[in-house]
Amino acid sequence: MENSCKNTANTPQPSKGAISRFLNIVEKAGNALPHPATLFAGFAVLVVIISGITSLFDISATNPATGEVITPVNLLSIKGFHKILTELVRNFTGFAPLGVVLVALLGIGIAEGSGLIGALIRKMVLSAPKNLMTFMIVFAGIISNTASEVGYVLLVPLAAVIFQGLGRHPIAGLAAAFAGVSGGYSANLLLGTIDPLLSGISQEASAIISEGYTVNPAANYYFMFASTFIIAVAGTWITEKIVIPRLGLYEGEAQAEEIQHLTVQEKRGLRYAGIASLLFVAFILIGVIPEGGFLRDPETGSILKSPLMKGIVSFIFFIAGAAGIAYGIGAKTIKNDSDVMNGMAESMKTLGSYIVLVFFAAQFVAYFKWTNLGVIFAIKGAEVLQALNLGIIPLMIAFILLTALINLVMGSASAKWTLMAPVFIPMFMLLGISPELTQLVYRIGDSVTNIISPMMSYFALIVAFIQRYDKKAGIGTVVATMLPYTLTFLIVWTILLIVWMYIGLPIGPDSPIDFKLT
Repeated sequence: MENSCKNTANTPQPSKGAISRFLNIVEKAGNALPHPATLFAGFAVLVVIISGITSLFDISATNPATGEVITPVNLLSIKGFHKILTELVRNFTGFAPLGVVLVALLGIGIAEGSGLIGALIRKMVLSAPKNLMTFMIVFAGIISNTASEVGYVLLVPLAAVIFQGLGRHPIAGLAAAFAGVSGGYSANLLLGTIDPLLSGISQEASAIISEGYTVNPAANYYFMFASTFIIAVAGTWITEKIVIPRLGLYEGEAQAEEIQHLTVQEKRGLRYAGIASLLFVAFILIGVIPEGGFLRDPETGSILKSPLMKGIVSFIFFIAGAAGIAYGIGAKTIKNDSDVMNGMAESMKTLGSYIVLVFFAAQFVAYFKWTNLGVIFAIKGAEVLQALNLGIIPLMIAFILLTALINLVMGSASAKWTLMAPVFIPMFMLLGISPELTQLVYRIGDSVTNIISPMMSYFALIVAFIQRYDKKAGIGTVVATMLPYTLTFLIVWTILLIVWMYIGLPIGPDSPIDFKLT
């Protein structure tokens, strides 16, 4: 690996000291882990075994809300075995994140398959003034998260081409885009597939303490909206002040490529998509602005608990689908209904591994809940944290750091959250911290180390992109280039969180910071 990380004078020089040794350990540890689905299958079996062992001992916890004494439920019994058999399918099909992700991706699949998302990214970046190009690339990277992986495969290599065309080091452009796409993964102006995915997991975990508690997909929207601009500015500053000066002039062999501007048909497609989107926005405004609007709560007239908020995933599907179809008609990339259905089918093809993962994760979460181990662990853990008297802000900072470290060896955001949520959400709920805030803090920690984690699913692709411009580049090259973004994003995002909590601003619609036991 050391040989692959040796670079020329004009390319990043990765540290050969403690950082390299640490990254070697991280890489080996991550590679030694089994597939995430196998991990959850193992965890599910382990929970069943532990439930049998703990039921033999006098282990209990008292629910502070009800005074009820909670003891472990033994799944390693005939009755437990019957429950596992009869609930297997229901655990899977009833797992909250599954449906919302499938529905949201169907709509986004139409938009991506028609070429709408790719055209929007090119339009956004290529129309920016040269002095704002770096900001627009980072910003576009953040926005691209709405459509999942499109930023990695389209914007990252495009940014390198743009920078080289402007006479700047292409790896700097690549780094700026990667910082936005992956380091700013949770921030956005729009709701994306990650929002309903994580909120569904959070809702499942919160039921351990409060049955029926709902976490809406827009739970972190206000905070993440503001974060979009903060992270874009921070990413721009790092690129201009640290990365570009460090890289210097590009003297590699790669020739500058011609940047393809939008065609007449693509521009017409964007106009059509804009009209379709505006019609949907008008429809929503008509439904929520009048006091008796049809998208408000029929009983209370509230917007926060309205059909609009409860059906946000449906709106993602309809708006993305309609805009994608409109673009396809205008750009002539959609010629018939088969093209629309093919776009939806293509988006489903990418979910094969996710569906397998969800099957085993759903069993693990269900078993953890049935055995009462989750609530017992949460109560005991909350008692320890209460005794430490850390305070909510130090506790949240510690959780950010813990998540950031775990992300170095376990790349999947949903897999980590499926594992961590059943432990930390109930524990923090007992300390008066809402599931919405716990989820938000997790998202910060999960995002900032994406760009230096060899376990991140697109990390190898980024290495391949960099090797186009520096054939000797390797993992160390990427980490050395991206580490300043990680440290800056961590500091900036943590400060924003502290200020936000200190002021007491809501983190999203109907999303309090505090939780009260009833």
